[in-house]
Amino acid sequence: MIQDVRPGGTPFKRLFFALPVSEAQRRALAQWRRGLNLRSGKPVPAANFHVTLLFLGDVDTAQVPAICAAVDQLSLSSAAPRLVLDRLQVWQRASALVLEAQQTPPALLQLVYSLQQALLPLGVEAADREYRPHLTLARDYRGQPPEASSAPDFYLAARHFTLYESRKGAYWPLAQWPLSS
Repeated sequence: MIQDVRPGGTPFKRLFFALPVSEAQRRALAQWRRGLNLRSGKPVPAANFHVTLLFLGDVDTAQVPAICAAVDQLSLSSAAPRLVLDRLQVWQRASALVLEAQQTPPALLQLVYSLQQALLPLGVEAADREYRPHLTLARDYRGQPPEASSAPDFYLAARHFTLYESRKGAYWPLAQWPLSS
């Protein structure tokens, strides 16, 4: 198993929770993105398309089982989030071209809040900013959003969410949890 190690010798993983994107949706998103004829940025590989729920950052490897156990205890009885990615934006500060949701479903906000609360006892604290569901299309993007020949309108009905490890530009699923349908 490949592991990164902190200067003190403690192994860690770079982790985040996300809603995965189906293969059919990845193809549709990649095809739509090709139509943008991007002249800036580095396109995110379609295999990496996802909607982040909670970014954990660098986490000691020994803490991963406790994180999974905390999420196992969540009561996920609310309806699965249904998300529409329908707005193309440039996040200047992050230098990213993203698809955002104009409306964030309450079920999605509840899921994110539940994850944050479940991980607080483990010392995992959420970023101090408002949650904005998005899918990153390109990194290192500069300028205004490109003109699209068709408006973005991608519907994501999540059946589960996943804990991913980010390793050398690829995202590896470590665990997943079902969502109500």
